[in-house]
Amino acid sequence: MSALLVIEQLRKQFGSGREARTLFAIERLTIDAASAYALTGVNGAGKSTLLRILAGLEPAEAGTVWFDGRPLALSPYPAALRAAVAYVHQHPIMFSTSVARNIGYGLRARGVDQKLVQSAVDEAMAWAGVDHLRHSDPVSLSGGEKQRVALARAKVLRPRLLLLDEPTSNLDGAAREQVIALIPTLIKAGSSVIMACHDPDLIGLPGVQRIKLRDGHIEYRQTP
Repeated sequence: MSALLVIEQLRKQFGSGREARTLFAIERLTIDAASAYALTGVNGAGKSTLLRILAGLEPAEAGTVWFDGRPLALSPYPAALRAAVAYVHQHPIMFSTSVARNIGYGLRARGVDQKLVQSAVDEAMAWAGVDHLRHSDPVSLSGGEKQRVALARAKVLRPRLLLLDEPTSNLDGAAREQVIALIPTLIKAGSSVIMACHDPDLIGLPGVQRIKLRDGHIEYRQTP
């Protein structure tokens, strides 16, 4: 398995001088291509912060960084990562327009032809089971529906690396099961997926490797 992303000496610190607090100091983080990871750890360990750093939404110090075999600097956040990484927040932010336009937003921002956008949006809505919500305002959606729309919005970008922050934490019953069922199809499509989560059903999905963030360091663990 080839490595998609490798970061050495990744450090996140808050404050400076004597008031400085180190959240984590990770010697080496390796994410393989077309692989899935459950990022676990106690609340406050830095799981969400790590995802935000990988998405370019929060700064951090880093030594050597390789993406797809090429050396990069993590700061300023490189265009290669911006084009390849998609991040889905625990509480997805939706634009005050239709579901279809929300899903197609990223493609339109990249200047993709409208016909291609429409085709990709149609496919993503069918995949996520939200086609019947095409013209709905996201404010009217349930938590599970919003999460599936957010996943569809990420999927249309065909990310090399997909970051999911607690994708099932606010869901239960059928809504939770629907979201869980989508994850293996993302992996099968060739994306690497990192899920910050506590959900045992996500951690136990076939092929998912476990990364535990503990005491500021990364532990790779075998899942049962």
